[in-house]
Amino acid sequence: MTESTNVSPWYRQPWFWFLLIFPGMSVIWCTIAITVALNSDNDMVSDDYSKEGRGINAELARDTKAADLGLYAELDFSGERLELTLDSTSGERRFPYLILNLFHPTLAERDRTIQLQPTSGGRYSAALPKGLDGRWYLDLRGPENQWRLKGETSLPAGRPLELSPGIIGQG
Repeated sequence: MTESTNVSPWYRQPWFWFLLIFPGMSVIWCTIAITVALNSDNDMVSDDYSKEGRGINAELARDTKAADLGLYAELDFSGERLELTLDSTSGERRFPYLILNLFHPTLAERDRTIQLQPTSGGRYSAALPKGLDGRWYLDLRGPENQWRLKGETSLPAGRPLELSPGIIGQG
């Protein structure tokens, strides 16, 4: 006696679909990853890292110069104006203007540069640009770019911010 069993076609077999789902999902995932990689900008990636390395050494020299001069500053972001007080442990320092760079942590197109004008007795002031909400890295420099004070804040700030030389160990 012969028994015949009906065998369903290949596309109705559950094991076929179970085994096909893993390679199929891998192809879909790779397609999505490649599409995202090709369509997004990488502002954090540098093409010329050796040049940036030499620039880091110059920045460290500026930090050391600010520490040698004993410079420190206090920024107040209240209202529509930015008020800065610059002091020094080695005597009063007067500059015709100061440059404050605000760097956004991830979006380079949001970076801002503000020129502060002297008002009186080590105080400087400038109009505060609109749309400065969120986290920012601050970089204050003199007119000859010989020294640098650094800081970090989240805006709008509720209290004044202190800027200090970004010497090694401080970050």
